[in-house]
Amino acid sequence: MFEIANSLSGQPWRWRHAGADNLERDLIDQLLIARGVEEADLARQRDPRIRDFLPDPSVFQDMDKAAHRIADAIEKGEKIAVFGDYDVDGATSGALLTHVFRRLGSEPLLYIPDRLMEGYGPSGAALVQLKEQGAELAITVDCGAQAFDALDEAANAGLEVIVCDHHQCSSRLPTAHSMINPNRLDESEDGAAHGHLAAVGMAFLLGVALLRELRGRGHFADKPEPPIIDLLDLVALGTVADVARLKTLNRAFVTQGLKVMAKGQNIGLLALGRAASLNRAPQSRDLGFALGPRINAGGRVGKADLGVRLLTTNDPAEAERIAAELDRLNEERRAIEQAVTEAAMEQAEKQAGASLIAVSGPGWHPGVVGIVASRLKERFHRPTLVIAEEDNGTGKGSGRSISGVDLGAAVLAAKDEGLLLAGGGHAMAAGVTVPPGGVEALRDYLAARVAEDVETALAGRALLLDALLSPGGVAGKLCDTIDQAGPYGAGWPAPRMAVGPVRLHRTSIVGNGHVRTIAIGDDGKSFKGIAFRAGDTPLGQAMLAAGPDQRFYLAGTVKRDEWTGGDAAEMHIEDAAFA
Repeated sequence: MFEIANSLSGQPWRWRHAGADNLERDLIDQLLIARGVEEADLARQRDPRIRDFLPDPSVFQDMDKAAHRIADAIEKGEKIAVFGDYDVDGATSGALLTHVFRRLGSEPLLYIPDRLMEGYGPSGAALVQLKEQGAELAITVDCGAQAFDALDEAANAGLEVIVCDHHQCSSRLPTAHSMINPNRLDESEDGAAHGHLAAVGMAFLLGVALLRELRGRGHFADKPEPPIIDLLDLVALGTVADVARLKTLNRAFVTQGLKVMAKGQNIGLLALGRAASLNRAPQSRDLGFALGPRINAGGRVGKADLGVRLLTTNDPAEAERIAAELDRLNEERRAIEQAVTEAAMEQAEKQAGASLIAVSGPGWHPGVVGIVASRLKERFHRPTLVIAEEDNGTGKGSGRSISGVDLGAAVLAAKDEGLLLAGGGHAMAAGVTVPPGGVEALRDYLAARVAEDVETALAGRALLLDALLSPGGVAGKLCDTIDQAGPYGAGWPAPRMAVGPVRLHRTSIVGNGHVRTIAIGDDGKSFKGIAFRAGDTPLGQAMLAAGPDQRFYLAGTVKRDEWTGGDAAEMHIEDAAFA
């Protein structure tokens, strides 16, 4: 039995699914079973469709109440406002509801806060401003679960607010007409089972509930009911970009959303694809690495509403202008991110053995701290907070966690302890506002709170493999088979293959510290491989120093080599071991 006890990155390699009976199945079923699919559910999971996974929206607390209130607003011609977050999930949620309301004859007011000037979530001033502009009902999307003061101000101003969120909640709920959130502590069992949905998924379910409510009232007796299924492209984008777990309904959302996206119905997404040089229909990975970052760039380093404007415009020329601007801002974001990453990495090296890493610095751009936190988490395998210090000493930061460690719950606990001015999130990501001089106390508290969970997570850490290939098995037809068990993302990892033994030829550093190589098997079969950002890691150093007779087993994901074409494939190398 193939087994690696200690790889170049210092971890064992293990099979993702150890059952011997699994090896007798075709590769697609093997991959599904290894991701937790039960025998009886294989057929449904091979072809995840919305109708097979969509719950009755009524299972969620306040869903029917919210749908009833919005239906009243539609029928009475009341002005509705949509208040979204500045990230991709917020932009897609806001865009989805905007399209639904337009199709029902209502043009909503749309508000996206500025990350630097206003910060995360609704402010009382912004909600009161919407009331003054004529809004009688506001819907917050991807925010609001912890907006106690802001929603009190809105209520005092006579503005009714519906919260449609997915972030973790306290036992206390904010003042609101209705609060739709699968992570409410008093949520039903069926509703809580969907706690992994992104906010855009909850917005889609709200749209389904609204159309059902209007249908029941006879609203469409003399007019066609508008579609909503064609908005799944937005749901797919927001779900993947928010790193929501791709299980059950989320898999169906992304699978079917990619099909909608391939039709090119949203002119903003089409323009963005061209700006990102995508010359084919987007794949799940493109949502997270090509389209999502460009939508995010507006909220990070540009105008916060650019993303939602792109996703809601009906003007092709405007779509091209906004897409080009987002592409430019994304390049600017990359340069800023690299500078902050270098400074944060230097601090993080001194905390490498801690259960949680928290770094901070003056002048760091708050728009990139979440991305930098992800980089550090990947490097050190620890929950990580990256905090940008403002001129007055206040810190605005973002955190990313590892599997098995609920960072959002820890942040809420720190808030309850008075260590934060504001904070919230979910298991894998969180945001914080730290008082002047409060970073060290926050780091100590969080490190102590998550220490046991981190120890458990690291003790079980291993590189999980799905198959062992000969070098000749790295081919395009393998990629076609792998794709049939997708889409892949958080909670539904792309299949990881071990390949070897191989020798490395023409190994070099390319780009921003990536290690590129050509791997050649004993049978003369070869393929290209790249280890991203590995130049200064033990993996990269060993690859660069390898002599002509040194043999390796490589582990990573296999992707089509679109540059070479034909049946060629390449490997994205995550780890290696001496053969």
